[in-house]
Amino acid sequence: MHINQMSLIKQMGSRGKIGVIACDSGDVFAKKILRGLERQRKKAFGVKKKKRVNYIPMTETHFPNGEIKTCIDQSIRGMDIYVVQDPENKVTKQAIDKNVTSLRHAMDSAWRAGAGNITAVLPYLPYSRQEVARGRECIAAAKMIRDLEASHADHILTLDVHNPAIAGVCSTARFEDLHAAKNHLDYIRSNISLENLMVCSPDLGGGERSEYFANMLKTDLAIIRKKRDYTQPGKIEKMELIGEVNGRDVLLVDDMVATAGTLVKGCELLKENGANNIYFATSLPLFTHPAIERIDESFRKGQITKIIGTDAVYHGGKEFQKEHPWYTEVSVAGYFAKVIWNLNHDRSISGLLADK
Repeated sequence: MHINQMSLIKQMGSRGKIGVIACDSGDVFAKKILRGLERQRKKAFGVKKKKRVNYIPMTETHFPNGEIKTCIDQSIRGMDIYVVQDPENKVTKQAIDKNVTSLRHAMDSAWRAGAGNITAVLPYLPYSRQEVARGRECIAAAKMIRDLEASHADHILTLDVHNPAIAGVCSTARFEDLHAAKNHLDYIRSNISLENLMVCSPDLGGGERSEYFANMLKTDLAIIRKKRDYTQPGKIEKMELIGEVNGRDVLLVDDMVATAGTLVKGCELLKENGANNIYFATSLPLFTHPAIERIDESFRKGQITKIIGTDAVYHGGKEFQKEHPWYTEVSVAGYFAKVIWNLNHDRSISGLLADK
């Protein structure tokens, strides 16, 4: 093989050119990933190399009757395609099922257009909390995975999935669960004093994650034990604190925050036990109604100091943070870009998936 051909293949990656396709609700996150990929390209090959990362235009049409059509607007034959969707995007105000449909249609369009490889990029995996059947009910997480595979996903990228065992459902697609811990830890070390800080898990299920944060920050650990009332969604019957937080700043750690009922009650319990500043780090700030109203009130009462979320869910960027001073966002888009770059070049991603 001619040396110039070998150089071109090395630059393009084993899978060919990278193509990023954004569904309407995933557009903001996709463009951040694209910038991260350009940084990876320049780092690897220098600024003078020809651009090999492509933002593929796609038209997503929503018809009056609710149907959705996607059309890829340029040739992608043989390309390594990454279809990005933010199913919880709070600005487009599309229902999750609509966003899932858009993603599946986009992947089918990419397959019909001759894409060489198709990866679904979902910072939040819809239905991931419905991974166990407790009666005569659908295991919606498994159905979600099968639907993605049926829509020609060769690979699925997501962030801090609710139950990692969901990966076992995949029969044809490879499943990669990324972790935002390093992004959170970098922010915490740079912006929060560690001298008086301790970590608290909001429930027993999050104990392993919270223990990891406590070990990395070299601080103490407390746990909130909660008993749920399963007759009503999201209702907590009783909470008790295991550990001493009096006079300490506390960092709560969890994979997601939905309606914030548990979060607010946890902050109340910590304050009752003498905690000072209370911070909350979450990978997936879903903020399902009435979460924002609850957190606003908790902030006004001086109970919660700061929520450290990520851009896995788009809330409006700096405008949202200005309107809600309790919220700070760390970006995981560059992290996704590193993983995508390594996948495209058939390099190991195990070091990127580790919580380090």
